[in-house]
Amino acid sequence: MLIAGFPAGAWGTNCYLVAPAAGEECVIIDPGHQAAEGVEEALKKHRLKPVAVVLTHGHIDHVASVVPVCGAHDVPAWIHPEDRFMMSDPEKALGRSIGMPLMGELTVGEPDDVRELADGARLELAGLEFSVAHAPGHTKGSVTFRMPESADVPSVFFSGDLLFAGSIGRTDLPGGSMADMFGSLARVCLPLDDSTVVLSGHGPQTTIGRERATNPYLREVAAGQGAPAAPRRGM
Repeated sequence: MLIAGFPAGAWGTNCYLVAPAAGEECVIIDPGHQAAEGVEEALKKHRLKPVAVVLTHGHIDHVASVVPVCGAHDVPAWIHPEDRFMMSDPEKALGRSIGMPLMGELTVGEPDDVRELADGARLELAGLEFSVAHAPGHTKGSVTFRMPESADVPSVFFSGDLLFAGSIGRTDLPGGSMADMFGSLARVCLPLDDSTVVLSGHGPQTTIGRERATNPYLREVAAGQGAPAAPRRGM
């Protein structure tokens, strides 16, 4: 399996391209602010053909390049219905008034083909399988994508802004909820095997085992206790 990732834009949002191998079809995850050029470079480097864009949530730092990327390759974008409005109205998602500047001129809106994700769905794209888990807390429509373990590759978990190395996503923006965040961490993250590789929306790669042992938020959730307010990570 091939996973090519890079941090993009002002917020350093991780964009990932996932394929069975170089020279094959791929899925693009979270093409955010200023990600289009990096996507094209990765496609060329690995000789990949995109078949879909999938989105962990609707914040502008994760979706700002959806329109140009989908348009350039005539592929659909998948997003949870609770976050779909954010593609066309990013100011509302961030608690800004309509018309306030947001990182200069951005191409906001929906691509021509938008498809909605559901909790428990299994997407079969580019010869790969992604299990979708609805994981509200950072936003109402946040989701994660998990790929099953194979003979030579551990399970891979694209956590979006639910879980980071040593931290979790912020919950102080519209649609955020600390109670929902704790519920999602307990329901979605804690049951995963320790060997599961975590590729998050911001920051470095980690594993569920490492986070179970060292992440103060995940440890508090596992202990059934509250935790301090989430740090300001991502949007």
